[in-house]
Amino acid sequence: MLLRREGWAVNAKRVYRLYREEGLQVRTAKRAKRASHTRVPLPEPVCANQRWSMDFVSDRFSDGRWFRILTVVDQYTRECLCAYADRSQTGEKVVEQMKRLVKLRGAPESITTDNGSEFAGQAMDTWAHQAGVKLDFIRPGRPVQNGYIESFNGRLRDECLNGEIFFSLTDAREKLERWRHDYNQKRPHTALADRTPEEFARAIGGRPFALPIVGKTEPSARQGSAAAGQKPPALDGPPSLPSRTEIRAKGLTERPRLLERVN
Repeated sequence: MLLRREGWAVNAKRVYRLYREEGLQVRTAKRAKRASHTRVPLPEPVCANQRWSMDFVSDRFSDGRWFRILTVVDQYTRECLCAYADRSQTGEKVVEQMKRLVKLRGAPESITTDNGSEFAGQAMDTWAHQAGVKLDFIRPGRPVQNGYIESFNGRLRDECLNGEIFFSLTDAREKLERWRHDYNQKRPHTALADRTPEEFARAIGGRPFALPIVGKTEPSARQGSAAAGQKPPALDGPPSLPSRTEIRAKGLTERPRLLERVN
């Protein structure tokens, strides 16, 4: 898809052959098969900046030290709003990033998170109350209920974290920010009609996605109906009186009936 956007006339087989010959395949762990079960569909957002999702991703520096990355995604436009790395992530640090994003984009209606202490703590709860943001916590052990951020974290792991070596916190933040811009500006999504998140956000212009309002149509006349082809009577106009010819014709038709009754 990326090659076609740049003007290359290639097919999938040739790209895959060259991909394998150069050893560029991203090795991902195969998921274990599980028994299928009924899943309750989650409500879909209808406009940008309505619902966000956030979570943490962990990785290591070259010397073996761990660090964590706070990831935030807009559920409607698929934009990566934040990929902030730090040695440790607390509720106060999460609130700092939320305040920064609210200044840039405004506050969302709700944020979907797990039940981690950083999200369910007092600092995050106080900020959400003051900003008027609803925190939607998923059920414990049900990451599928926050599928937007789980899917994004998988791409972040495969395309950035597994292919980069981070030497320091500053180096990690610079590489994550470059990848975030590439993801938003150059990475097309099939769910967005093969457009990048920024292209999709500019196309909708922040407008909610809704069906157009269709005017009511007049009921069609049914065959065999006495009122077929006739206009509905006006309720606010004066009643129409019968003409003189109609009265005379009615009188002539009723006169023989009266004579029969008299006889």
